[in-house]
Amino acid sequence: MKITKSNFLIILSFSWILNSAAQETNSPWPKSTNTNQPWARWWWMGSAVDKPNLKRSLTDFHNAGIGGVEITPIYGVKGEENNFIDYLSPKWMEMLDYTVHVADSLHMQVDMVLGTGWPYGGSHVTVQNAATKLIIEKYELKKDETFDRNITVENKKEKNPADLLYVVAYGKDGSYINLTDQLKKNQTKIKDKGIDGKSVAIPAQTEPNKLKWKAKKTDYTLYAVFSGKTGQQVKRAAPGGNGFTLDHYSQEALNAYVVPFNNAFKGREGKIRAVFNDSYEVYGTDFTPKFFEEFQKLRGYDLKKELPLLLNETDSEIGNRIRSDYRQTIGDLLLNKFDKPWTEWAHSKSFKTKLQAHGSPGNLIDLYAAADIPECETFGSMPFDIPGFRREKEDIREGDADPVMLKFSSSAAHISGKNLVSSETFTWLREHFKAALSQCKPEAEDLMLSGINHIFLHGSTYSPDRAVWPGWQFYAAVNFNANNSIWEDAPSLFSYISNCQSLLQQGKSDNEILLYWPIFDTWDKYQKGTLFFEFKIHSLQEWLHPTSFYASTKKLMNKGYGVDFISDNFIAEAKVLNGRISLNGTTFKALVIPPTQKMPLATLQKLIELKKAGANIIFESLPQSVPGFNDFKSQEQELQNLLSANSEIVKPSSDVLKTLETALIYPETLVNTGLKFTRRNLDGEKIYYLVNHTTKTIDGFIPIQAGNKEVIILNPLTREFGNAIVQKSANTTLVKIKIAPGESYFLKTENTASQKKWNYYEPTADAIALKGNWKINFDKGGPELPPSATISNLESWTTLGPQAEAFSGSATYTLEFNNPNAKTENWSLNLGDVRESAKVWVNGEFIGTAWSVPYQLNIGKLKSGKNILKIQVTNLSANRIRNKEIKGEEWKIFYEINMVDKDYKKFDATKWAPIPSGLLGPITITPLKQQN
Repeated sequence: MKITKSNFLIILSFSWILNSAAQETNSPWPKSTNTNQPWARWWWMGSAVDKPNLKRSLTDFHNAGIGGVEITPIYGVKGEENNFIDYLSPKWMEMLDYTVHVADSLHMQVDMVLGTGWPYGGSHVTVQNAATKLIIEKYELKKDETFDRNITVENKKEKNPADLLYVVAYGKDGSYINLTDQLKKNQTKIKDKGIDGKSVAIPAQTEPNKLKWKAKKTDYTLYAVFSGKTGQQVKRAAPGGNGFTLDHYSQEALNAYVVPFNNAFKGREGKIRAVFNDSYEVYGTDFTPKFFEEFQKLRGYDLKKELPLLLNETDSEIGNRIRSDYRQTIGDLLLNKFDKPWTEWAHSKSFKTKLQAHGSPGNLIDLYAAADIPECETFGSMPFDIPGFRREKEDIREGDADPVMLKFSSSAAHISGKNLVSSETFTWLREHFKAALSQCKPEAEDLMLSGINHIFLHGSTYSPDRAVWPGWQFYAAVNFNANNSIWEDAPSLFSYISNCQSLLQQGKSDNEILLYWPIFDTWDKYQKGTLFFEFKIHSLQEWLHPTSFYASTKKLMNKGYGVDFISDNFIAEAKVLNGRISLNGTTFKALVIPPTQKMPLATLQKLIELKKAGANIIFESLPQSVPGFNDFKSQEQELQNLLSANSEIVKPSSDVLKTLETALIYPETLVNTGLKFTRRNLDGEKIYYLVNHTTKTIDGFIPIQAGNKEVIILNPLTREFGNAIVQKSANTTLVKIKIAPGESYFLKTENTASQKKWNYYEPTADAIALKGNWKINFDKGGPELPPSATISNLESWTTLGPQAEAFSGSATYTLEFNNPNAKTENWSLNLGDVRESAKVWVNGEFIGTAWSVPYQLNIGKLKSGKNILKIQVTNLSANRIRNKEIKGEEWKIFYEINMVDKDYKKFDATKWAPIPSGLLGPITITPLKQQN
């Protein structure tokens, strides 16, 4: 065939298509799924939902890039009472079915809370199955004195019935007498016979707790033990969901609780993905009716005999040991009588479980691991050193997102073989209507760096079309929906999270170090005598920050080691595989024991067994004793004998970092640059997530602990990728990379380069300011569109007049400018201070969205002569809500808490100053040269 110019162009075009298709097929980005995308907690206020608005809302979510929803019914909206739907009623189940149907058609998924509001509870929870507390009445009795009275709870504030379980007497001479059988209600009259002829107890009709007993030998103290009720009701309950909070230490209570759900979900098995249980906020519940019986089974002794020591208000060794046993028993009951059976129940319905264990009074690692998807949460705002990152004091509450705390959930997932780790994200990120997309990004990054790979937005409130702006609102949320102006460019945030999670859900976590959590050192402390000690995210100073465990974690992480935490129960499961510690398919190079006071004998025995089998077990110090009270002296001696007999293999390390390197376990020294990282293993190749939260650009070769590798760089903001310039050696690979403050990249290793080369750019001259007359046209938003304007100096559009000051929405800035250098092939556009996000077009071609620091985009080559820059900027909703409140327009129409500010005080936007909006500049372009 003769190749004409026309044929040549056809062949060239066909080759380009084939090459593009091959490149797309060969893309290192995983195929996106709805699990990669962020999900949203979806509040149904009063469950006043209808099918058209459900469909519209779900379609909005889908189009924005949200992969699923978690339904939480809560209190309703005033004036909507006729639209309320009772929880689990036939109408409610019809709305759930429709939600699942629409979600499925959009390739989304649905989770839901097993109840309304939080914590678990509701109208069907009987007093018997309600959250329980220990109540003690104490009586002093002199020798030869007779006790003759009906025993009742004396505290008049106790409004709920309490059941008297035991009465016991403690003599001044050390004697113990159980008087429970002598209560009138427990006495049997011989003449009373049942139909079989045997004696039966006839319950006392009056004064059932009457006790008549004489102190014959010595002075006595009597303790009456009651099973009382906390009286806690479901918080933020929806219609049909009001009632007592459930007893979380009783499987009988759980079995009764799920009965309505057994009926409701019959025929709906597997229709939803997972049931969710929120953070443990069951307050003051330190007891369950069968606690003493369970305690004796678990701890091996009768707690009734030790009540004076348990309840003694002094900080003593024996009292603390008994309190430690009490606290451990609460944790064991929560784990084995509630969380594990709850997951088993969910599996019987083909549902998964998703659990927030923090706040629990048990071992967080074991509790998180009891669910299919462990979930942590962030609350408030964390500081970042990124230049241009805004964190105004008046708009924030200090955050609790300590990376060490976050790792309890991800560690539980890694050691129990669970791939997904979720997070309730952005709770109280900023004051209402003041949270920007740019402020979301580093918070989400810190979560993902801590092992979270399944982000849940907190959240979105169902709001029907009939609701006037700002629609229905939840009191502690960013509110990710179309009523919030940031929704305009939220798809860019969601896309970024999705791109990151698509890689962070690949393979397995590649942390090399396990760190033992010595929980008994916390349980063994006096803790003001409380029997109910919660491991809360809001009280880290009480149980985490002052500990040697925390110091060891920070030391290892700061050095560049990936760390996961391990509990006594998981140490019991560990095996050794080729010199590594293996747990449910994940292996670790070493297990570090931080300075520990008390360790169970079985744990030490297993550690020595693992050590003898070839595992790297490193003790920073040796335990001094065992926890608990029962037979502790002989166990303590056995522990010391075990340490002495194995003194060489348990010899403490004076420098754990040197010991690790001696064992050829090396850290990622890239942390010395200031970069944060996490690492995963995918079929023997490494995936690194790198984030720069420092003040400076990191530019140069960084080392990774993978020898002789090619490396693909992937940009989760733009989905660009390419093979990096590398320098190889046997144990490490140096990767050339440039990361500005606020940026992040992924690195993926491979043996042979498979992609085009990564584009490296360097500026060839100083930045050039774009000046001229900017035309501003207000496109969409409210309360009304301000008139168009032309400005020569960039400043907040709120200065343009009252309408612009009140406006929240989007406005387009247009500027004509001359190309400063027609020979330049690539330009970088820096938008300076953007309030808050911006879509950019150059000469009619869409370039991208700048929504986070640094607000810059590569705009490629400019035309010779005149060029047109168009930037559509979207601000926050704060100015519009401020204007609405100044006008006295009421919008806070919600039951219960209604609306509060970040400090839980009455919300009042009239006190705010107008929030700067639009382009504040300076806007510059910088000539770039490709350096490959």
